[in-house]
Amino acid sequence: MKAFYNVMGKYFARYKGFIAGTLVMNILAALFNVFSFSIILPILQILFKINNQHYELIPWGTTDWGNLIDVAKNNGYYYSQQLIETYGPATTLLLLGLILSSLTLFKTLSYFGGSAMLAPLRTGIVRDIRNAIYQKIVHLPLSFFSEERKGDIMTRITADVNEVDNSITSSLDMVVKNPIFILVYVGWLTALSWQLTLFTLLVVPLMAFGIGRIGKKLKSKSLAMQNKLSDSVSQIEETLGGLRIIKAFIAEGKMTDRFERVTNEYRDISCRVAIRQSAAHPVSEFLGTVMIVLVLWFGGWLIFNGNSPIDANLFIYYLILLYTTLQPIKDLSKAGYSIQKGLASMERINRILDAENNIREIENAYSIEGLERDIVLKNVAFSYNENREILHNINLCIKKGQTVALVGQSGSGKSTLVDLIPRYHDVCEGYIEIDGKDIRTLKIRSLRGLIGNVNQEAILFNDTIRNNIAFGKDGATQEEIEQAARIANAHDFIMEMEDGYDTMVGDRGCRLSGGQRQRISIARAILKNPPILILDEATSALDTESERLVQDALERLMSTRTTIAIAHRLSTIKHADEICVLHEGQIVERGTHEELIAKNGYYKRLHDMQQL
Repeated sequence: MKAFYNVMGKYFARYKGFIAGTLVMNILAALFNVFSFSIILPILQILFKINNQHYELIPWGTTDWGNLIDVAKNNGYYYSQQLIETYGPATTLLLLGLILSSLTLFKTLSYFGGSAMLAPLRTGIVRDIRNAIYQKIVHLPLSFFSEERKGDIMTRITADVNEVDNSITSSLDMVVKNPIFILVYVGWLTALSWQLTLFTLLVVPLMAFGIGRIGKKLKSKSLAMQNKLSDSVSQIEETLGGLRIIKAFIAEGKMTDRFERVTNEYRDISCRVAIRQSAAHPVSEFLGTVMIVLVLWFGGWLIFNGNSPIDANLFIYYLILLYTTLQPIKDLSKAGYSIQKGLASMERINRILDAENNIREIENAYSIEGLERDIVLKNVAFSYNENREILHNINLCIKKGQTVALVGQSGSGKSTLVDLIPRYHDVCEGYIEIDGKDIRTLKIRSLRGLIGNVNQEAILFNDTIRNNIAFGKDGATQEEIEQAARIANAHDFIMEMEDGYDTMVGDRGCRLSGGQRQRISIARAILKNPPILILDEATSALDTESERLVQDALERLMSTRTTIAIAHRLSTIKHADEICVLHEGQIVERGTHEELIAKNGYYKRLHDMQQL
């Protein structure tokens, strides 16, 4: 349970009121339960005429706390005798039954109140975990996701959170209620007979050992089970993304075999976990019965030898209460098994929540409203790991209003270079400045607010065209959205659609063509109206007609902005103010199109290959 409180304790803080309320209600439920059982003794004696002793009332204020149990027992018998003498056995039995029913009503109401107060706690914790994971995901750097599988992350935010809900939060009732019941019952049993209770506590380690043996490997097995589930979800995600290739290479059977192998492994592990968990109840039931038998033997031995601190009637009451104590012990052990499964999922969730975000904002960071002079990269070097440097000794100055193009073979570091400017990654050496301020001293939100992106893959969200265009600007009017769409050559095809700007684009814009998706992403950038524009091969995946429309939209977009363009098609960047040629992470040539052609170097070779 220590691991449970260490992991989940931080989520309980905002629900202190509900926790306090459920503690109070469960204490009341336990006390009402104890008192309701005490009514059974006089009922049994009336029915079977076991006790013929005459009792005298002992004033409540004339005794100390140590004799309270004896006084309560004596006065209980006294009141029962008075009722029998006044109303007769049948009526007394009815009255005692009514008292028992009333105590049971209060007990059940308290029990319900305690469980009801846990409902906001349980649902709130699950919500908080989901929100925490999502917030962490959107703030983690891109480098984190290059090392993680998308399907694994999806499993953690769905299946693992559901497992926490099913295994941990559903056990909160048992975890909160049962310790209270056990403490109250054991305290009452101790007050009845500390000798019998001490003997009982000596037997408890037997139960703990048996239960502990079962739950010992449950967490590790559950962790392996969730990892296999992640594998299956990852394969589903890969299959949906690559369905066209699977069909093209007639690989349906291969992919099916691969998926079935993972699901069979998941089934084998989950079967072992289920069998181990199902052993909890029978083992605790058997060990509980053994404990009752041992206490029955020991108590009977004391009574037969005349050494018992309680009489036979009270011993029966003691056994009833002890047997009642077994249920919360069994429930607590069952909750322990469920919690072990949930902790395995929580461990996987914490790999995201505890992941380090190395893109940090310094204290008292500056805000920046626009680009006034230039963007400067000085002696910039970058590597994803220590084994291979991606960029080396990059020096570049981009004046306000200029268009600078980056060209070079695939893997030369072009996309990595432009990712450093909005701080998707931080430089390893050197620095990047905007208007003389190191971008690491700027507020991240302020820095990225200056930059608009149009990428090779137009990323749209499963929403309306209107909301996709207005994604980067809160409160955009319809007139502003339409104006941005016209500049991006998108308004005409949007209006030809059945629902116009309210048309749903589908998952990742699947209901639109590549050119349409790209023009909507350009309209999104236009509406944001950023002073700095990054174009990452924005036309390379388009056909000739779509490229012409998109290029025309891009030229309008670039006309009043500072632009950094990555291009494979050199024809699209002929008019750039400066072209930088990257080769193996370094700028090996720079100049205008005509200057680079005249140098007869890397750029001329690329140009001739495309002309050919």
